[in-house]
Amino acid sequence: MSCLIFASLMRFRFHFVSVLLLAITLFSSCGGFEKVKRSNDVNYKLAMGNKYFDKKDWLHAREMFESLMPVMKGTKNFEPMYYKYAMASFMMKDYNSASYHFKNYTSSFPNSPNKDEAEFLHAYSIYKMSPKITVMQSNTEKALEVLQTFVNNNPESKHAEEANKYIGELQSKLEEKAAIAAKLYFNISQYKAATVSYKNIQTDYPTSNRMDEYQFMIVKANYKFAKASVKDKQEERYVNVLSAYQELVDTYPQSKYIKEAEKYFSIASDNIKKLKK
Repeated sequence: MSCLIFASLMRFRFHFVSVLLLAITLFSSCGGFEKVKRSNDVNYKLAMGNKYFDKKDWLHAREMFESLMPVMKGTKNFEPMYYKYAMASFMMKDYNSASYHFKNYTSSFPNSPNKDEAEFLHAYSIYKMSPKITVMQSNTEKALEVLQTFVNNNPESKHAEEANKYIGELQSKLEEKAAIAAKLYFNISQYKAATVSYKNIQTDYPTSNRMDEYQFMIVKANYKFAKASVKDKQEERYVNVLSAYQELVDTYPQSKYIKEAEKYFSIASDNIKKLKK
């Protein structure tokens, strides 16, 4: 029993000492940083800011560089310091700040050797702020725009391939958002709006691998719309079903949706014959 008590006491002592050492280290670090920050020696503060940056202490590096901004502007050291300031924000995942400062950097230093990197990180920071698909996609649209601009302006950049990958991801995200909206129209029996929405998706995303699915939904929505219409309008609207079906067959002859679409084509054809009589 005494051995167990002794072992427990030793473990407690070990943990206590570890916590105490950690607290002392943190206190010393914070105290050292505050001492540097209060210094009037600009070169010393810049050297320490660079040291924090090299040690990946992004928080202290950014704060030190920020304190130097007013006095460093116009000097030869401002450009590299400002780039590191933006990079520290990026590494801290403060993408809103990073995107702003990388853009400002490229505007302020258009001939910088870091221009390509800064332009890409400006776009990538906005990409990182793209929200989940269920909410407004303004940042997604903005990221798509700036990434496309980056690729157009820097086709030989080492980041061009990566940027194109993100463009593809964002386009798929916006396409899925539009497809969800179109399906919602269909589900609440707004068949005309659903048809328009699916046609818009086909126009906006012509390289999508879901084009035949959208065309099938146009067939289905047209059929539902015709069926729910007043008798005087039905023949005209069933004809739209036939046209949409024919486009599906002609454009996507291998589509897995053709067999199901044939059902709507057949019913629409029969109803047209009945209505003509």
